[in-house]
Amino acid sequence: MRTDGLRSPEWLLAQCEKRLRTCWAEVVCGRAMWSPRFDLGTSQFTGVRLRAVWSGLHLDTLEWRDWVSAAGAGVELVPRTVSYARGMDQEIPAAVTVADIEVAARLLGAAWVDRLARTARRRATVAAAFPELDDVAGLLRAVDGSSDVDFEITCRAAAWFAAPHPAGLTARQVPVEGMGSKWLDEHAGVVRRLAGLDDLGLLPGRPSRVHVTYLDPAHLARGGRRHDVATVGDVDTVAYRPRIVLICENRDTAQQFPPLAGVIAIEGDGRGARAVASLEWVHAAEHRFYWGDMDADGLEILHGFRVAGLAVESLFMDVPTYELWEKYGVDRDHGGRPLGPRTPREVSLLTPSERELYLLLCSPDWRRHRRIEQERIPLDVARLALSEKVKP
Repeated sequence: MRTDGLRSPEWLLAQCEKRLRTCWAEVVCGRAMWSPRFDLGTSQFTGVRLRAVWSGLHLDTLEWRDWVSAAGAGVELVPRTVSYARGMDQEIPAAVTVADIEVAARLLGAAWVDRLARTARRRATVAAAFPELDDVAGLLRAVDGSSDVDFEITCRAAAWFAAPHPAGLTARQVPVEGMGSKWLDEHAGVVRRLAGLDDLGLLPGRPSRVHVTYLDPAHLARGGRRHDVATVGDVDTVAYRPRIVLICENRDTAQQFPPLAGVIAIEGDGRGARAVASLEWVHAAEHRFYWGDMDADGLEILHGFRVAGLAVESLFMDVPTYELWEKYGVDRDHGGRPLGPRTPREVSLLTPSERELYLLLCSPDWRRHRRIEQERIPLDVARLALSEKVKP
């Protein structure tokens, strides 16, 4: 058993990794220094306490010497001389030094060795092609998870944008070798950073569209169309100004919702809150509701609509409603994968009752269903609940 208070080789490796994660890119770029010393906690062993633990501490000292010897070049044990008894000075380990990040990487294994080698190669590439870039370390961190192929495309794209080039292109029209039609959508930030530009100057891609369903019975009785599409940036008109807007996570629910005076239903399209929030007539409605699945995703989407600036009230998204409809819950997603716990995100715009359900559904201690799909609640029940909420 290890002496209580003496740190172990496993602790040393964990500290090496923690320290590497903090500074690896900066050290490679010459912007920071590696701190090589790791104290082992033996300064507490003096006098009576030293004599009380001496037998075990002596064995631990021998173990540390063996470990450091096996660790190879660049790893050294820093001793400390203590007086075990009169005339009996002994050495115990005070610290271990790990000479540099290359030695630390070697101790941690191939993944870190490969990471440092990859970073050094990429630093050389960036230094040669983009000598004016200030925060090279930050850029290297940003592309650390990119494959070599993606990094090469990033460099080609940044060089193209940094040089004189035609204006008035969308992201899909940029003529860079190896770039797929959606690649720039995901990598625009790092390309802009590498090119030293505040903006890539691209035209917007396809305008976002919001699918709506007219529910007002008088409008439908006059032969008015039931379904429509509102295009963001186009003329903002609908067949009638709704008193109530109902945003539904599921398109079937929006399209099949029963007739209700003054209501327009919107297909929420997952996390497309900004498109809906850009429509003036949605903001002008007297009431706005969001109705999604009772699961972590649905509540995060609800929060997202509020972040986008829409004052929406939720429908069927709290603990009492969950308990009422729990018998219809499921434990797998649409791909058949188990639904499990997750780390809660920042959802400060949820109400206390909504947040209570969200935290339960995220919790590893939750043993009940993690999703109740919106479609399981009958639409006539939803129509009645909506009517009750908006009574004059």
